[in-house]
Amino acid sequence: MRALARGLARRLPALPPLPLWIWISAVNALVLIILGLGMYAITEARRGLVAAKLDSLTAQAEIIASVITETAVYGDAPGPRMDNDSAREVLRRLSSLYVPDESRAILHAPGPARIADSDLIAGQVETTLLPPPGETPRAPRQPPGDMLAPLGDWISMLWTTPETRAYLDLTLAEEVARAFETGEPQRGVRRGADGSRVVSVTLPIQLIQAVVGTVTYESYDLDALIEEERVFLGYFLLTAAIIIGVGTVLLTVSIARPLSRLADAARQVRLAGGARVPMPELGRNMYEIGTLSTAFIQMTNALYDRLDAIESFAADVAHEIKNPLTSIRSAAEILPQARDDAQRARLIAVIQHDVRRLDRLITDISNASRLDAELAREDLALIDLTRLLTDIAGLYRPDPEAPEPQAGVTLDAGPGPLLLRGHEGPLSRVFINLVDNARTFSPPDGEVRVTAQRSSGAHSRLIVTVEDDGPGIPEETLESIFDRFYTRRPDGAAFGAHSGLGLAIARQIVNAHGGSIRAGNRPGGGAVFTVDLPAAR
Repeated sequence: MRALARGLARRLPALPPLPLWIWISAVNALVLIILGLGMYAITEARRGLVAAKLDSLTAQAEIIASVITETAVYGDAPGPRMDNDSAREVLRRLSSLYVPDESRAILHAPGPARIADSDLIAGQVETTLLPPPGETPRAPRQPPGDMLAPLGDWISMLWTTPETRAYLDLTLAEEVARAFETGEPQRGVRRGADGSRVVSVTLPIQLIQAVVGTVTYESYDLDALIEEERVFLGYFLLTAAIIIGVGTVLLTVSIARPLSRLADAARQVRLAGGARVPMPELGRNMYEIGTLSTAFIQMTNALYDRLDAIESFAADVAHEIKNPLTSIRSAAEILPQARDDAQRARLIAVIQHDVRRLDRLITDISNASRLDAELAREDLALIDLTRLLTDIAGLYRPDPEAPEPQAGVTLDAGPGPLLLRGHEGPLSRVFINLVDNARTFSPPDGEVRVTAQRSSGAHSRLIVTVEDDGPGIPEETLESIFDRFYTRRPDGAAFGAHSGLGLAIARQIVNAHGGSIRAGNRPGGGAVFTVDLPAAR
């Protein structure tokens, strides 16, 4: 499915880069057009209305046909016949009862020949205004509602059957001829002489199987009913257009303008050359816009912090590298002037020591600079903290052949599995750095105690502490020891053997896992480092 979606996305043409308000207006206009077409289709396809009209006309025509059959149809030789005068009189009497306004009843005798018309009986005559002498007749002006009638007719054809469309083209004479020929009722909607729709029913007047006449019942109010619905639909569409227009303005104000402000701010950030540019706070706008604004603010602040960190890191690196380079340069300048082999050997030893120090410093700097990328690329894994700490403690078993004794390492892990999600390699580096640091400050007969336990509460945490028997940490440096290149070693330690990045890297790794690390002192003496990590659910 994904491959199919990607294939379709490649084949579809790209949308032109237009302003958001144009897309909003276009989509709303499309919705309005579809709504209008749908409503017109519903209005024009009112089969229930036409069917009810046909049933009503059929019932009234059957009454007239039954009365005429009983009173004006005779079965004398040479065959059944209808008394036209009697039939005309029946229609005259019934037209006032069963032929309301906007309706018409017509009688035809075989031929077919029209013998009676309810409009003529009632004295109704069509009148047409003629232009003054010498002027060309002009087509009557259509009211605004009639201008949409052709569109409505075309749409209504989509919902009608071929038989219904064919019936529209019938004339009254053809409808009557069909009734005489087939002896079956003819009913449907056809066009009148003026193009209006006429609901028409023609019933044969029969005696046994012989058709002696027909009665046609017509209704002319279908167009008026549809026109009323069109007027109602027009008000509905007008209301919808107003709502869409207001909605378009509101969406433009709520979306397009805030997005434009965010784009301008982002452009200023790009052109500011590293200077901090405040991002607009749009929390009062729509939820998505407010969320986007908050994300932009957090993103830019993170970028600014990263730029500041890179700038500070570069300055610290330059300072730390400059020291051994200065020492190497001084020793190299003095070396040719050395008076004896002993002085020359001391200068060479200084150069070698500073080279090793520089190599160690560059290695630690490289590891620290790659750490964020490594943590971002690797997938999180489920880690058993108890097993991890047990393996680390096993690295520090006492070695009888060691030239100098060192502090031992003991582990006390709480009951149950201590699981977390993280990167095993970097976390191992954290605890190894802490243990190495604690052993450095502990006396040879001292002990480094590592404890691990799970905290209680709804969101349980894993707490790991590393304690030593050393002199402790001065209170004023409890936080600065985590700064890059900060070194404070016990008396007698080799100068330059440490880069000062161990605790800084440890804090960086712990923070990347959503935890924290802090330093403190034991009441009885000695330092204690506490690592707080989120437990796996």
